[in-house]
Amino acid sequence: MPEAIQQTSEVMCPAILGGPRAVTLDQTEANRWPILTGEDEQAVLAVMRDGDLSTHPVTRKLEEDYQAYFGVRHARAHCNGTAALLASFYAIGLKPGDEVIVPSATWWASISPMLWLGAVPVFAETESVRLGLDPEDVARKITPRTRAIVVVHLWGMPSRMTELLELASRHKLRVIEDASHAHGARWHGRLCGTLGDVGVFSLQGHKLAPAGEGGVLLTNDDELFERVTLLGDVVRIWELPTAARRFAATSFGVKTRMSPLNAAVARVQLGHLDERNARRNGNIEYLSRQLQPMGFNAFLAPAHVQRVYFEYLVQADPRRTGLAIPRLIEALQAEGCEAHHPRYPLVHQQPFFTEGAFAEVARLPSDVAVPMYLPDDLPQTRAANELLLRLPSFPSASRKLLDQYALAFGKVLAAKDRLGA
Repeated sequence: MPEAIQQTSEVMCPAILGGPRAVTLDQTEANRWPILTGEDEQAVLAVMRDGDLSTHPVTRKLEEDYQAYFGVRHARAHCNGTAALLASFYAIGLKPGDEVIVPSATWWASISPMLWLGAVPVFAETESVRLGLDPEDVARKITPRTRAIVVVHLWGMPSRMTELLELASRHKLRVIEDASHAHGARWHGRLCGTLGDVGVFSLQGHKLAPAGEGGVLLTNDDELFERVTLLGDVVRIWELPTAARRFAATSFGVKTRMSPLNAAVARVQLGHLDERNARRNGNIEYLSRQLQPMGFNAFLAPAHVQRVYFEYLVQADPRRTGLAIPRLIEALQAEGCEAHHPRYPLVHQQPFFTEGAFAEVARLPSDVAVPMYLPDDLPQTRAANELLLRLPSFPSASRKLLDQYALAFGKVLAAKDRLGA
């Protein structure tokens, strides 16, 4: 047991009640992300010196990098992950009134782009073990109008793909993987982003292989890839090996290609993905093994899953911790921890859906009833979300800092009766 943890038995009042903080080390470098070095700078300068800021071949090189890393036939770079998701929804042929089963515990971009095609999001529960879609509730939500499932590997934990893929196969549904949190995560040895019909990655600045802004779409389906290209990249339509080249002068109306400056950064970051994931995973797993005995579920992966950590979420067991989440976060912050509520509010509770504003975007056909989204829906998802707290993902932390975090948790729990709920 680390020395810092042994100190939890000593008479030490938590800082919120007075006394020294548990976390005294500076956390600036330990938690700095993204990690940008001279290698990133030189990659960007090379593009700038070449002078081609729109169609530089570095973007194609990035696509080749993704094809090689993920072992897929096709990769297309986009200006952001939202655009790549729009392309995926267009590629699978969604029509007005089609239903798509989605989680609520995600960023809105997993859902909202489908509305521009007139598709209807159907929110399903997330399950408590991995925080991905609950296959049992997905099965209940399938109707004759259902066309696809959006699977989000939330915070870097692969979802329950065995059941979800079986459901999709049985009901002839397309599977869109939003793997934006899951660069490098594996399920039964297979990389997330390659498990469904289409996989999408965001390369936004907080992601595990960031570009600043950007997205990458992966698929092994030639027809889907053709539709992706037709939607958003007028230059690349000329290269299609089919009669679809005839649309090159107009495309299908959207321009989504990635900036070469972003692509240059993205290539460098992908090259460091595995080593940086390994360091981050090691740090988080080290701390998790100390927090779990205290009553915190750190969502450690089952044997057939290799997860990654876009963010580090832990779930409190209030029967053991004895503190409401807001009070727990307040006390941890007073101890010097960077502890917060989860970053994402539940999507189905947002005014865009509950007040019906989504219907202005979707323009549903007259024979399709406008759905009602209620904040009290999805009780299982709401209950799980209310017990989560967010910690740093510690990309460069020392063991000493991690031990100080464990000490902070121990001190707060030792004083829970004095802190109150």
